[in-house]
Amino acid sequence: MSDLFDRVTGDQNIFQKLLSKIPGFDGYIEKHNRRMSDKLLREKVAAEFELLYGRLSALQRDLIDQGDLLLVDDLESGAIKLRQFIDRVKTASYGYTGFFDSVTLKKEDLARVYEYDMELFNLADVVSAAIDNVEASFGTDGLPAALRNVKKVTRECVDAFEKRSEVMMGGEQAAG
Repeated sequence: MSDLFDRVTGDQNIFQKLLSKIPGFDGYIEKHNRRMSDKLLREKVAAEFELLYGRLSALQRDLIDQGDLLLVDDLESGAIKLRQFIDRVKTASYGYTGFFDSVTLKKEDLARVYEYDMELFNLADVVSAAIDNVEASFGTDGLPAALRNVKKVTRECVDAFEKRSEVMMGGEQAAG
C-alpha cells in the first residue's frame, strides 16, 4: 500500500480518470488546494446524483399514476438512500481531514481517498443503469427485482461515502 500513492500519481491512471470527470479540477495534490478541490469534487458528485434522484422521483410519480402503490414503497426506499447520500456529500466537512490542521492525512490514505472519489463517480453510472432497468421493467414481472437492485445500489453509495469519510478522519478502513 505504501507505493499506492506513487502508483496513482506516477502513472496518473486513476488520477487522470478522476480529473477527467470534473472540468477545472486542479490542485488535487497540493495541500493548500485540497479543501477547495474536495469541495469542487463533492459539488460535482452531488449534482450528478441530484439528476439521478430526479429520475427516481419521476418513476415514483409514474408508479402512482399506474396505481402500483405497493411498489412505490420499494422505490421510495432507494430514493431515501439516494437523498441521504446526496445530503452527506453536500454537508460533510471539506478538506482531507475533518479538522484540517489537527489531523495529517498520510500519502496512503490520500491515495485511498482518490480511489473512493473515483468509486463515487462509478457509482453514478451504476445507479443510472439500475434506474434504466427499472424504467425498462415497467409492466413486467422483473419490476420488483429491478426495484430491489435500486435499493441495493443506493445503499452502496451511502456505504462508499462513509468509508471515504473514515479515511479522511484518519480511519484505517481498506479500500473496496
